[in-house]
This record gives sequence, C-alpha cells and structure tokens, in this order.
Amino acid sequence: MRKKVDFLVIGSGIAGLSYALKVADHGKVLVISKTKLNETNTAYAQGGIASVMYEPDDFNKHIEDTMIAGDQLSNREAVKMVIERGPEQIKQLIDWGTGFDKTKEGKYDLHKEGGHSEYRILHHLDNTGFEIQRALIDQAKKHPNIEFAENCYAVDIITQHHLGEITYRWRTDVECYGAYVLNEKTGKVDTILSKITMMATGGIGNIYQTTTNPTIATGDGIAMVYRAKGIIENMEFVQFHPTSLYNPNERPSFLITEAMRGYGALLRRRDGELFMDKYDERGCLAPRDIVARAIDNEMKNTGDDFVYLDVTHKDAEETKMHYPTIYHKCLELGIDITKDYIPVVPAAHYVCGGIKVDLQGRSSITNLFAAGECSSTGLHGANRLASNSLLEAIVYADVAAKAAVSTLGNIKHNTKIPSWNDEGTSHNEELVLITQTNKEVEQIMSNYVGIVRSNLRLKRALDRLELIYRETESLFDDSIITKELCELRNKINVGYLIIRMAMSRKESRGLHYTLDHNKLRTKR
Repeated sequence: MRKKVDFLVIGSGIAGLSYALKVADHGKVLVISKTKLNETNTAYAQGGIASVMYEPDDFNKHIEDTMIAGDQLSNREAVKMVIERGPEQIKQLIDWGTGFDKTKEGKYDLHKEGGHSEYRILHHLDNTGFEIQRALIDQAKKHPNIEFAENCYAVDIITQHHLGEITYRWRTDVECYGAYVLNEKTGKVDTILSKITMMATGGIGNIYQTTTNPTIATGDGIAMVYRAKGIIENMEFVQFHPTSLYNPNERPSFLITEAMRGYGALLRRRDGELFMDKYDERGCLAPRDIVARAIDNEMKNTGDDFVYLDVTHKDAEETKMHYPTIYHKCLELGIDITKDYIPVVPAAHYVCGGIKVDLQGRSSITNLFAAGECSSTGLHGANRLASNSLLEAIVYADVAAKAAVSTLGNIKHNTKIPSWNDEGTSHNEELVLITQTNKEVEQIMSNYVGIVRSNLRLKRALDRLELIYRETESLFDDSIITKELCELRNKINVGYLIIRMAMSRKESRGLHYTLDHNKLRTKR
C-alpha cells in the first residue's frame, strides 16, 4: 500500500501526540504506533512533570538545577527555552484534560525530587504519565485530521538512498520523504509518503536486561536515523533509575518513583544500615547517577542482589494516598510498604542522547523532526534532572510543530519513491536465532556497558557486538521483515552507538562513569 499524508508521526507518547494535535489544523496527520496507542514510555512515567509554578521557585533556580544535574554539559540556551516555556505547555496539557493533583487550598500539590532545590513536580497520584497519555489520546481521537495506525512498525525512514543516491553522515542535503512501515495485520511493508516526519519513538531501555521501560523501547527511531546518516550524539549517557522494584520474574521492572525519596524514603543495605550519606551530602536526594552508582557499589561490596527503600517511618495513610499504585503493586508481592522495606535495584531508565536536533526540533535530515526521549536537545547534558523529560517533550513538540507548519507549503511529496523490495527473501523459520541473539545483546550491554564501565569492558563489548551485527545483517538481508528482527537490528545499532561514544569520551562525566578515569569512592 502507498499512502500520502502531510505529517507522519512515528510514536504515540507525549511528544508524538502533542505534536500531532498542534499540526492537525494545517494538514492530514498519520500517527503510527508499533503496538497500541497507550503503550508508550510516557504511560510508564510515574513521578511527574517539572515546571516552575509558585514562589519561592523561579526560572533561574530550575535552570541552575538542570545545569548542575547535567554536569554543566547541558546547552544553556535549550535549558532556558524549555524551562521558561514550560508553564504555558503545562496549561495546554490541563486544557486538553490532564488532571494534576491539588491541595485542599486549590493549589497544585507539588513534589520535590532528587536534584531539585524547590517543590516543582506536578503529578497525578503516582501514575502521572498514564494520566497525560489518557488525556492526549482522548483529545487526539476527537480531531478529524488525525488518523491512527496501531500495530504498525516503522522499518526505515525514506531518503535519497532509496532512489539510488549515495548519502553520508555529514551531507547537509539528505531529505526525508516518509517511511517504510510494516503492517503486522497484513504482513506487508507499506510506503508512507509524508511532507514532514516527526520521530517520537521513545527510549532504548530494552537493550539492557533490567529496565523500567516497556518492551517497545528498543531504540527504533535513533537506529533508523543513524542508518539514514543522521547525526546522533551523547549516547554514552544512559541513566539508570536507582529504584526499580526487585522482582527478577517481571519485565519491565516496576518503577518506584523518585518522588518517594523526595517524600522522605531512605535507602538501606539489607542489614538495615543507611549508606547514602557516605557518598553525597544530599544523601538520598542526590541526583540519580550518584544514587545509582552508590547502590551498585553497595551491592557489589556486599554481594547482595538488592538494597531496601524504607518509607515505614512516614504516616501510613498519607503514604497510601500519595502512592496507591506502588502500594497495591507491592502488596501483591506480599510487601506492605507502610510496614516493610521495599527491595529495589537500579534499572536502565532513560537515554540522555539521541537524534541531534536544533532549538526548533529539526534533525540534521531535512523535513525530519525529533522530540521526546529519542532526541538530543541539549537539555539533559550528562545526566537528566528528574521529571524534566516530559517537560522537554511537550516544549519541543510545540516548537517543532510551529517550525513544521511554517515550512509545509514549500514541500511536495516525492512520488518517485519505490515500494519496499523483498524479492529473494523468505520467512525465517529459525526464531531461536533472534531470541538468543537478543539475550546476548542484553547481557553484553548489562555486563560491560552498565552503570560503571572501563576501557577493557567497552572493548570486549564492541568485539562481541561486531560479530552479532554481521550475523544479524545477513539474516535481515535474507528474511521477510518481522518486527522482532527489526527490533533486534535496532538494538544492535543502538548498543554500538553507546559503546563507541563511551569509548571516545576520555573522562568520567555524569552518567558515563569509567574506572579508567575515576575510582568509586565515598566522600571524605
């Protein structure tokens, strides 16, 4: 099938849907989702969305907190833009039907999380992302210009490469004409021609064994843009959330929100001893990279598989009111968080790098925008400040929508694009080749490219991944396309990018912590 639209949106989270809503008055929009519309990274975001709301907070405080968390690697211009435009975008979410919690006095009930100097986290109980996702879907379904395609998987974006031209990474005139999309119902790869394409595919967590991300988070958008010779940056900065619920039989790992530490939860070793004050004067409210490394170090020193998060000293009814999802989830496993410690372990959570974009959300490929976790805006630098990601997504979706609409009239569909060619391929009957290789990739990344790294580990990871890459590319060339095979291919591409960029950074910086340039130590 061939289809023409004005705007193609790949991904249905906060970035994709808010962008779709803002461009829909100007043309036909197609939003594609690899599973269901509500299965997104956004829906799994428990903690909330950061924005300056009331005094004594102000923009300068939020800007400085973000720069400090990012180890001064953040682009201050991008930081300033996101934070100063945040309140108006929060209002837009509220106008679209998002319900943030309020106090008895009618003000928004703001939380405080690690790295924040003030209370500025808007939330809806402990399932903020789910509430935002619900409101956006409800709103988008009302718009007559927005069409949805669920269970459709973007295989590759279309560029001059598909017309037989040679493209290379630093070529400045590579153009995006749409995407090849696998319709899982028909098993066919459709050709979607678009004037403007928005990449909003979310994160990369499933390249690791333990992650808080949904199973769809396989780095698809980043890998597609990399193969199309777009510029990717800062992939070495992978954030591990310090506190996912320790439950080896569950994937994705259930997230215990950062807000719980802001609420007063304490980290303890399995013997009950507190330990965070050894690592940072901010204790349990230190930024995520410090807390994750501290937990990782304690686990390695003790041989334990987890540490504890303790909220038993807080008022039981208040805890249940603020964190009902976490309370009931833990209760299912026999843990009453008002009486029992919660076993937690770090898990891959967020990548701070991705598709490099400018202050209007434009990638290095013409007519291709990116927003949300798959993009690298410069906001996060070497480490993301808690709850800044949803804010970044809606602000960049807004500026990208304005930029896209302003150029739409100058763009025409490229009708010379060939259909997907699978001549000479056959159905792969050896599914074990995919499932086993997936496990190998996850093991390589977790064991060698995790919270703490070294040159030796990175070199070993690169050598192992090189062999897997060659085997998988050969399988891809010979096989009829499946989502599972494409996801594996993307995970390998993303793993390579993380390793290469980690090897090229000759320092420990933020989330990239290497033993060759630093030694884990407690504060004196």
